[in-house]
Formats: sequence, structure tokens, C-alpha cells
Amino acid sequence: MKYDKLVRDNIPDMMEAQGKKAITHVADDQEYERRLREKLKEEATEFYVSGREEELADILEVFYAILKFKGTTIEKVEHARKKKAEERGTFSKRLILDGVEG
Repeated sequence: MKYDKLVRDNIPDMMEAQGKKAITHVADDQEYERRLREKLKEEATEFYVSGREEELADILEVFYAILKFKGTTIEKVEHARKKKAEERGTFSKRLILDGVEG
């Protein structure tokens, strides 16, 4: 079976324990960044479809991998989040923009 996607570090060992042969390669920086983005989209889609909390954990794991790859910190991202929240607000009011006139 062909997968062609980024997987968690222990997945190949888990497959081997089941008697399967995992064929893998290590991504270079360019491929890794692309694969992280693909994985984020995959996990977000899985959450969108299922609504399961477990999928949020997967999104968070990919998020932390992206932070590490980009050489940034959760603190920097949190600072940007807070700045946007102050300027534009959050989503707590559940506002839906139906349109704009004029």
C-alpha cells in the first residue's frame, strides 16, 4: 500500500511490529516544510469532518513541529495572537458576517 505522507516518528516501528515493512525516507527542509503544511491541512480536515477532540491534539502536534522547524516559539505566536485579538477581536461573540452594504 502506498501512503506518500508525513507520519509520526514511531509509525514505522509500529508497522514493523505488525510484521509489515515500512518504506521511508527522511525529508530535506523543503519537502519537510511542504509535508508539514499538508499534514496540517489533513488534520484540520479530519477535525472539520469528525469534530473529535483527538484531532485537535493532532493539529497541535503538527503546530509544534512547524514552530520547531521555523525556529520560533509558542510565545512569539501567542504574542501575535494577542495583538490580533486586541486589534480585531476574537471569535467569542460568534458573529457571522452576512454581507456589507455601501
